[in-house]
Amino acid sequence: MSKQLYILSGLGADERVFQRLDFSGFETTFIKWNIPYEKESVELYSKRLLDQITTINPTIIGLSFGGIMAIEIAKQIKTEKVILISSAKTKFEIPFYFRFIGLIGIHRLFPTSVLKSSNFLTNYFFGAKTEFERQLLKQILNDTDPIFLKWAIEKITRWTNQTEINNLFHIHGTLDRILPRIFIKCDTTIKNGGHLMILNESEQMNIILKAQL
Repeated sequence: MSKQLYILSGLGADERVFQRLDFSGFETTFIKWNIPYEKESVELYSKRLLDQITTINPTIIGLSFGGIMAIEIAKQIKTEKVILISSAKTKFEIPFYFRFIGLIGIHRLFPTSVLKSSNFLTNYFFGAKTEFERQLLKQILNDTDPIFLKWAIEKITRWTNQTEINNLFHIHGTLDRILPRIFIKCDTTIKNGGHLMILNESEQMNIILKAQL
């Protein structure tokens, strides 16, 4: 019987960003993002995502915001392993300037059109290096539900988790400009890896994931 993997993508993203990772030999379930209720907490939201997990002691892979949700899920159920990619384990790994933004609510002033825009700044911070990656990022941002996007940004900047879960493995890039390596305590790094290293550093990612899975 194939091992089941549950995968949570980044903020607004979907399984398209995992297209260069090799999950052959595994049954993969990409968790779908629900539309959040008004003022819904990450704890309650993660409980609703549990409806999509049918395996006892699941292995969960979380990318970026998906890693945050993987942590919240793992606080509620037993897991065999949680693998974080380009993400954060506690609120202390969220850069202080993001937490400051969340504290005073600056992000609420920006219209959704600005948050969903794709330009040289988003390409720079996400580390989209090729035309393919830039176009994929543009498509993902364009397809992102605006309600979910604003809710998720709010939850990232105001995340309060201080619990460090067991059976966790954290992979991070040395050139991640969204969650800089200086704030992160990870198990292994990918040299020159950015926030989208699952696309442009997929060979190294596949080696590491194969060893962990």
